[in-house]
Amino acid sequence: MTDRPLTLMAVHAHPDDEATGTGGVLARYAAEGIRTVLVTCTDGRCGDGPGGVKPGDPGHDPAAVALMRRQELQRSCDVLKVSDLEVLDYADSGMMGWPSNDAPGSFWQTPVQEGAARLAELMRHYRPDVVVTYDENGFYGHPDHIQAHRITMAALEMTGLAPKVYWTTVPRSTMQRFGEVMREFHEDMPEPDPAEAAAMAEIGLPDHEITTWVDTTAFSGQKFDALAAHASQGENIFFLRMGKERFGELMGMETFVRVLDATGAAIPENDLFAGLR
Repeated sequence: MTDRPLTLMAVHAHPDDEATGTGGVLARYAAEGIRTVLVTCTDGRCGDGPGGVKPGDPGHDPAAVALMRRQELQRSCDVLKVSDLEVLDYADSGMMGWPSNDAPGSFWQTPVQEGAARLAELMRHYRPDVVVTYDENGFYGHPDHIQAHRITMAALEMTGLAPKVYWTTVPRSTMQRFGEVMREFHEDMPEPDPAEAAAMAEIGLPDHEITTWVDTTAFSGQKFDALAAHASQGENIFFLRMGKERFGELMGMETFVRVLDATGAAIPENDLFAGLR
């Protein structure tokens, strides 16, 4: 036994990702006295600028956007009571196929072993008991999410540590509900073309393949406020439009796939720390 606190490390791509996929568990476990470490890999420079100015449009200043999003990230962490924030500060690569994918210094262009070595250093320092990141497709194919997955798995190999490791996911049943709610809030939203609909149908996992269902309903207000802290990206954060009560109904359960485990805890489980306490 040791006096070292149980530790959760979440590895995310951009400012605001921490709130969307793991805001509930970060807030819940912080409230339970667990050390929560957030690693944000990029600076978010490919996000919207003030007034909703899009990347590549006149008036979009990537450096200014990065600074603004760093401040928003700190506010989000304050809301979620994150114990430790670590920023790798790679340049945001933008969506798949954007010219910024090829920019020198972008996260997508960074050799995996280089990013992994930096993350491994943080893992050796914090010695997390649980690590959370994305699956090999970055959940929905974003290059920075894919790269975050790659460096996380490589860093774990480098360190020889054996935490429980989880990939974020969403049940297909919930994705269907998201679609219904989006149509409710956007009555004029056109039906997606068949190819787009087929791609959307592949996001997430069938409910029976999800190993871990963590009830974070009691912390959905914090999660909402953490998302709202990323005010510059509000136009892209659909969930803010539904209000806290509806948000809590829809976003009160966070789900994961357990991919590495040495505890033998039975699945399905309702606690990332099952078998550890």
